[in-house]
Amino acid sequence: MTLTREDIVRLPKVLLHDHLDGGVRPQTLIELAAQIGYELPETDPDALQARFVENANSGSLVRYLEAFAHTLAVMQTADALRRIAREAVVDLARDGVIYAELRYAPEQHQEQGLTLQQVVEAVQEGIEEGVAEAAEEGFGIRAGAILSAMRQAARGTEIAELTLANRGRCCVGFDIAGPEAGFPPSRFREAFQLLREGHMAVTIHAGEADGVESISEALGLGSARRLGHGVRIWEDIEGFGTDEPVCGIVAQHALDLQIPLECSPTSNVQTGAAPSIAEHPMTELRNLGFAVTINTDNRLVSGVTLSGECERLVAEAGWTLEDLFEAQLTAAWNAFLPYDERAEVAEAVVEGFEAFGA
Repeated sequence: MTLTREDIVRLPKVLLHDHLDGGVRPQTLIELAAQIGYELPETDPDALQARFVENANSGSLVRYLEAFAHTLAVMQTADALRRIAREAVVDLARDGVIYAELRYAPEQHQEQGLTLQQVVEAVQEGIEEGVAEAAEEGFGIRAGAILSAMRQAARGTEIAELTLANRGRCCVGFDIAGPEAGFPPSRFREAFQLLREGHMAVTIHAGEADGVESISEALGLGSARRLGHGVRIWEDIEGFGTDEPVCGIVAQHALDLQIPLECSPTSNVQTGAAPSIAEHPMTELRNLGFAVTINTDNRLVSGVTLSGECERLVAEAGWTLEDLFEAQLTAAWNAFLPYDERAEVAEAVVEGFEAFGA
């Protein structure tokens, strides 16, 4: 059957990988910047969005990262964090997302004196306000936060302790983000030990800007339950894309344990982790039985929505309604939620797709 954008928006979707600082509304960024006297490259929302997307498509990492300097500049007060988190949840709900995990690095929001705890509480308040606002508009969405430690910094243990202290209240899991190459998970050995001892859910950016060794450390030392992107795991599969692929130890481990890959189609192409949507490794990885999910990564920076990412996979990579259903169900069952709550999200996915004819 032919799927339109409107059809895909109506389908229930689960989003596991979405950065709060990469998904600010352009208009909100302009308004918050004006309040603090911060100069942006554009002051028209459409022009600002176009600037960021152009940078993301440029092939230059420096230009890609420009947007984050601007968004982080305005995300230094509790009011700004609350607003941005609230709007993110509402925007996702309008796009048909029924469960979302928003990730951010608390350490990046302290330039005006906020404590780490004040940061996570402000974001949580915004998430709760967003859920309530979405409900008033007739949308049902659940949302949680993942706390990220920046790989290039040395605050991993501190952020791990913050995550454990706010388990189930202001966060659902832990992540490390930032430059992958040169900053391996082994730099956070103590943090991951604390998280293992505390039975805390962990996802790690791995297999995006670095290869199999990074993924191996994420799964081994980091005990990651999911891989942030994980696209380059194909490099551990001999004969990938042929009729006789052979998994290496790391790929086989991820396949056997059904470790979810938090793939972000457009972003992966922009960062060079995939050559194109049509040739994105996630499609062949899915065909081989890997647990593939669909994500946005940075909605503002890449100019995407989750529905739009699904639409591109359908149009450019030949994905079907059944393929989208499988990916959403995989995401639901691998959310950082208690089992009974995951079951509820999964049931909502099943009911929504069945109503559509899947």
